[in-house]
Amino acid sequence: MPKIKIGVLASGGGTNLQAIMDACDREDIDGSVVVVISDSSDAYALERARKGDIRAETISPKGRTRDEHEKLISNLLSEEGVDLVVLAGYMRILTPWLIDKYAGRMMNIHPALLPSFGGEGMFGEHVHEAVLNYGCKVSGCTVHFVSADVDGGPIILQEPVQVLEDDTPDSLADRIHPVEHRLYPMAISLYASGRLKIEGRRVRILPERGGT
Repeated sequence: MPKIKIGVLASGGGTNLQAIMDACDREDIDGSVVVVISDSSDAYALERARKGDIRAETISPKGRTRDEHEKLISNLLSEEGVDLVVLAGYMRILTPWLIDKYAGRMMNIHPALLPSFGGEGMFGEHVHEAVLNYGCKVSGCTVHFVSADVDGGPIILQEPVQVLEDDTPDSLADRIHPVEHRLYPMAISLYASGRLKIEGRRVRILPERGGT
């Protein structure tokens, strides 16, 4: 299989982007990030891309309808021949139009064990606060394919992280982040090697070629 071309949408610091870029450099992922797009020119993710000699573009939603904004994003992704779209801390909810265009080819990571603590408004610190307020003993993160239902797409990988008695939202986030940085590249690697098969709500992980 040829190497896949990855397009990343990011709004913030881009630590998951960096983990993905590093995994590509190590050839843990049979692919490369070819473009990083942000809705904010201040996003440090853009600087990470530039340092890696990756195309970095800002497409601001200001003065544009959602449809106009997403068509510009789509045009840029198509221009770069992107095979897989990866959301890495992208703070805008996408419309069904763009999601459908990349159905089965768009991933997101969520800092909890879906379907718990997902949906609109559930991002970053809000998720960890909700987990702690509910009294959960376990949290974690989830990599999933994107669907029109926010945080509701088929789950690819999950990993639990124990909630400690003295956890704060920040301390819980600090322990989940390293898991995210390992799990997201792993999911992308599985995709790049053709080992993910969506069957309804389930994502089956196929054996390696030549394996059993």
